[in-house]
This record gives sequence, C-alpha cells and structure tokens, in this order.
Amino acid sequence: MFEKKHQQLAPRQVFLRRIFVHVGLALMLIVLALFLGVAGYHWIAGLSWVDSLYEASMILGGMGPYNPLKSDGAKLFASMYALFSGLVFIALMGIILAPVVHRLLHKFHADERDI
Repeated sequence: MFEKKHQQLAPRQVFLRRIFVHVGLALMLIVLALFLGVAGYHWIAGLSWVDSLYEASMILGGMGPYNPLKSDGAKLFASMYALFSGLVFIALMGIILAPVVHRLLHKFHADERDI
C-alpha cells in the first residue's frame, strides 16, 4: 500500500487519497464499536435505545458512564466495553496517523534526487 524506502515520495494526490481511505476505515471502526455498545447497553443493561446510544457514546468518547447500572451483568458489560473503547482509541490513532507518519519517515530517508 505504501511506497518502499528506495522508491520516490508519493505525489500529494496519492497521499491525500490515503488519508481519506484511512479516515474512512476509522469511521467504520467507530460505527462498529458504537453499534456494539448500543446493542449491549440496550439488551444487557435494559436501557432505552436513546439512553444506550448516549451511554455508549460517552464511554467510547472517554467521558465516562452516565446512567447507573443495576445488574451485575450490565456492570460487567460496561467494564468490558470501557476496556474495548480504550483499545479502539489506540487503534484509531494508529489508523489515522499511519499515512502521515509514513510520509514523514519516508521523506527523512529519501535521497535529494528522490524528492
């Protein structure tokens, strides 16, 4: 997907296309993670769809829980979802920053004639 060390730096248009593809992948991951959270809060914690969306969005966004959870199953799900959300955040940063970091590193290692 990316150019090799000894290849020329990709044109700006190719770089921008990579950025859009990676942002699209990140958005798909966010939608999937939010869907899992909403479904879990609705079916396991017994919250309404709107409350489930709000709760999952708060956890996924790093803000913390809002609604008090009454059952042990709901609390276990919330704990797992919070840990999952932290990993999703790390993955999102990797996905979004990969093209930028690659371009910077490639530019530092490219010869003057390759730029």
